[in-house]
Amino acid sequence: MSDLAKLRVPLARRRRIFGLALPIIGGMLSQNVLNLVDTGMVGTLGDAALAGVGLGGFANFLFSAFILGLSAGVQAMAARRVGEGRLSETAIPLNGGLLLALAIAVPWSAALIALAPEYFPLLTGDVAVVEQGVPYLRARLFAMFAMGMNFAFRGYWNAVDKSILYMRTLISMHVLNIFLNWVLIFGNLGAPELGAAGAGVASAIATVFGAASYFVLGRSYARDAGFLHGLPSRGTMATIIRLAAPAGLQQFFFAAGMTVFLMLVARMGTPELAATKVIIDLMLVGILPGIGFGLAAASLAGQALGRGNAEDAKQWGWDVTKVAVLVVGALSVPAVLVPEWLLSGFIHEPSTLALAKTPLRLVAGFLFLDSVGMVLMNALIGAGDTKRVMFIGTSFQWLIFLPAVYVIGPVMGLGLVFVFAAQVIYRGFQSLTFALMWRGGRWQSIEIQ
Repeated sequence: MSDLAKLRVPLARRRRIFGLALPIIGGMLSQNVLNLVDTGMVGTLGDAALAGVGLGGFANFLFSAFILGLSAGVQAMAARRVGEGRLSETAIPLNGGLLLALAIAVPWSAALIALAPEYFPLLTGDVAVVEQGVPYLRARLFAMFAMGMNFAFRGYWNAVDKSILYMRTLISMHVLNIFLNWVLIFGNLGAPELGAAGAGVASAIATVFGAASYFVLGRSYARDAGFLHGLPSRGTMATIIRLAAPAGLQQFFFAAGMTVFLMLVARMGTPELAATKVIIDLMLVGILPGIGFGLAAASLAGQALGRGNAEDAKQWGWDVTKVAVLVVGALSVPAVLVPEWLLSGFIHEPSTLALAKTPLRLVAGFLFLDSVGMVLMNALIGAGDTKRVMFIGTSFQWLIFLPAVYVIGPVMGLGLVFVFAAQVIYRGFQSLTFALMWRGGRWQSIEIQ
């Protein structure tokens, strides 16, 4: 077989990959495109509002990280049951995930809302940024329970090949979010003009709306699979926790690392922080297809393992990776060629725009390599290899990337170009490691009940 033939993915498998991945990608892209609209709206309020919302958003991600790991547990268990032919039991893990989201999020978010004025100033010494960020974060934290439920539903819909329901709901959520932003940020239609806090309230309402929509869909599409029919067994709950805990901890440490990253950038200056916020948002638009393909790989590999075909599971990981590299590489071309055109819609200060241009071009140029890691990381999680993924992801970020940023940024003052060069190198090594783990095949022997 020629080297070129090895790079090709058979047509039937391409159709299967795109059939599962495109709705996931569509939903994720809609989320981040609309997040960019959100950023553009807040950006008109100035750098302080943009930086406050950026820090508040990452803090919300940090505090919600553990319950977001429920998605991995639900997806891995449901996909295995699909492969095993246990279709009447696929929603039982979903029931467990919803219970855990509610039990964890309600008391945790209540405490965080009350203490927000105490801990938010630890993220930045800029009083104006704190004034903008605290009310935004409080509003977002109110909807933490709904966010956890939404991620549990996401894992289930992806596992059972109903990702189209995820896409439709996510699009409707974010269209509502943008409309409410327009109303609440600027005081349209007679509403109070809340500024950055209005963006937080809009996001919270849209998140709760999404959870309610998923429950309605669950009654229609998952009732025969056990949705809301009885409590999960202790064994089911234990397996969800065993799979979700490492995934949740990885999310937590990743979010904590991103928060520390933003704190380090904030020490370089508020314009640098505002530029970084926009670069990250634009980068997510490019890499989220990689994550979407990764979620598809998790389901495809999990179903193959449920059928007892470990070699087919491994091939799904490689096939999805090939497709993801091409798609992400194509999407990143505009950011490489015309970064100023993309940035100018979100950054209105010429000096801040100049800071962001080269770092965005650098990150976009290597985004195809990052997609390899995104696909195979999610495939490993879908196979149940959550502990090793947590260890690798956390170690690379905290032991390599963040120390490098501290030295390059606040200590040496080399600027954002070198900071984002360090990010490219760290993500590249992480992608290589996940590829070696997938090739090694230790994940093929992990049992999920």
